[in-house]
Amino acid sequence: MPKDNMAEQTSMQTLSTTNQKSTGVKNNRKKEILKVLEYLGKDMLHGVFNHLAKHDVLTLNEEEKENYYNVKIEDKALILVDSVRKNRVAHQRFTQTLLNMDQRITSVKSLLQIEAGPPESAESTNTLILCPHEEFLRRCKENHDEIYPIKKREDRKRLALIICNTKFDHLPPRTGADFDILGMKGLLQGLGYNVVDKTKLTAREMESELRAFARRPEHKSSDSTFIVLMSHGILEGICGTAHDEKNPDVLLYDTVFQIFNNRNCLNLKDKPKVIIVQACRGKGRGEHWVRDSPASLAVISSQSPENLEEDSVCRVHVEKDFIAFCSSTPHNMSWRDRTKGSIFITELITCFQKYSWCYHLMKIFQKVQKSFEIPMAKAQMPTIERVSLTRDFYLFPGN
Repeated sequence: MPKDNMAEQTSMQTLSTTNQKSTGVKNNRKKEILKVLEYLGKDMLHGVFNHLAKHDVLTLNEEEKENYYNVKIEDKALILVDSVRKNRVAHQRFTQTLLNMDQRITSVKSLLQIEAGPPESAESTNTLILCPHEEFLRRCKENHDEIYPIKKREDRKRLALIICNTKFDHLPPRTGADFDILGMKGLLQGLGYNVVDKTKLTAREMESELRAFARRPEHKSSDSTFIVLMSHGILEGICGTAHDEKNPDVLLYDTVFQIFNNRNCLNLKDKPKVIIVQACRGKGRGEHWVRDSPASLAVISSQSPENLEEDSVCRVHVEKDFIAFCSSTPHNMSWRDRTKGSIFITELITCFQKYSWCYHLMKIFQKVQKSFEIPMAKAQMPTIERVSLTRDFYLFPGN
């Protein structure tokens, strides 16, 4: 055989061998990828099925439970499907659990980006991002002495109170405030709180509701509470439904702090008490936006909330673990859209949805403030006040 032909044949054989090796490597990679996907798929299904069975989302009798835990992953679905067929309510819970899995997947994606921090976006996710359980355990372990303790879900009963006045005897209605009620109630429920909501209350009735809420025995098994106050307002307090210029009907903010301090509410001692206020703290005018302030109410006092905190050394010890977040600075307006609700509450909900899985409360509030940094046509700046938190307060939604 001529040398040229022999060289060509050898070259072709080498090329063929190289192609076979390359094809073999690609096939092996495909198999490895498929194995990884198969493992992840089984692991996810295993987590879903175990969650359904363990938390009694689907009711299984003892025999079914024993069969469930002894069969292969691929056979677990058959047992659960049979249970779904027996109960229509179970079908709804099953569907909701699958929807929640989508949130958990989103949380895992966010966890991969934790070093860079949560993604910044002007658009709301409209979904509360849950904290992966592994991340929750890691942070609790590493920052044990720096964060407020989170009680186990099965051992706690969190309560939150929303008071929102929308209609008044002598003041204009707060059109659009119903959106604030729905939004805050949904957010707090998502964070694990049982929400009590009250509307159309005078100042005396608001105080009565606050005192009754402070006496609730459930606080003893809770690890925190939220109090949300939304109404027309002045510098010192929030207006009741009977308020007018000649006969003020105002619940003083200082009264709220006194009701929940360690002298009057022992069940919340050493636990975060978060007060959210959507109300004006001064007077002003607007056109497109509706203002949360009486039309021509004079400011009664120029004393600031900071001065109220500094009454005495004793008060610092009595008043502890509080934080208040107000929709505007003292003497200034808060704004509300007739068709969407208050811009402060809307932004607050968005930031909780995006950041509460990984940021502590103070940082979430700062995110809200940052969103107001560039003044709009109707400017306001939310303020964090009367802070006596001694640790970082994390919510860790989903845990």
